[in-house]
Amino acid sequence: MSIEVVNISKSYGAQKALDAISFSVKKGEIVGFLGPNGAGKSTLMKILTTYINADKGSATVNGFDVNSNQKSVQLSVGYLPEHNPLYLDLYVREYLAFNADVYKVAKSRINEVLELTGLLSESHKKIGQLSKGYRQRVGLANALLHNPDVLILDEPTTGLDPNQLVEIRNVIKNVGNDKTVFLSTHIMQEVEAICDRVIIINNGKIVTDKKLDKLISGDKEQVIEVEFDFKIEEQAIAKITNLKSYKNTHDMVWELTFLSDKDMRPAVFDFAHDNGLKTLQLNQKNKNLETIFREITFKE
Repeated sequence: MSIEVVNISKSYGAQKALDAISFSVKKGEIVGFLGPNGAGKSTLMKILTTYINADKGSATVNGFDVNSNQKSVQLSVGYLPEHNPLYLDLYVREYLAFNADVYKVAKSRINEVLELTGLLSESHKKIGQLSKGYRQRVGLANALLHNPDVLILDEPTTGLDPNQLVEIRNVIKNVGNDKTVFLSTHIMQEVEAICDRVIIINNGKIVTDKKLDKLISGDKEQVIEVEFDFKIEEQAIAKITNLKSYKNTHDMVWELTFLSDKDMRPAVFDFAHDNGLKTLQLNQKNKNLETIFREITFKE
């Protein structure tokens, strides 16, 4: 396993940030680590990158224990923290050259990461002159400099405009072809575009750990919005087969929630026909990751 976490707990005074969480990440996976603010995401990432120690439990990265083999873990991991720490007075190439010396990697690697992250045209500038998007690229280039097997990225797209989001997303997807990527973000569209699997944490505990496609499509629940041409009583609506719940949102518009693997729109159409009604609109409202995230974290 690239990452193995077993019963990790961490508290700050009376506040429990992580409560006996366990999971593993296979080599080559791109995993989204999600949760509300204060759920414990950054705390776990700091433990995995040896910045802080857990109170209980164990963790390994690329087979190295985060407590007893810290140097080996650090060499195995490329880490981009939430608040990307950079030396703003250094030139981009100068900053990467400094870190290449720290990691003892060949200077030729600098051009490789500059090209990989789209920074070649900006490499002659001071970091302080760069936009937020390009500063994030510098942080990502630095995380990739020593060619680590595992990338841990904490909010890598924070503060970026839509164009920059697409650019950084493509960089992460490209490097994820041959590396394990473990990333935290609040932007659900990025997770849907990048990740293979989603782990959701809330109040220090893992509440969901599923493949992204299974998480989104695995739920048999489906929501259909229908507008009839006349008002209809709730008692009649309640007789539709496989109906879990219903809500009259406004006028003749109903939101119907079903538990079924089958598309229930034909059943709604048949119901309207049998009751002398016409359907003015009939739409299936699929759940996306954002909706699922809200439901899961709200329940918890």
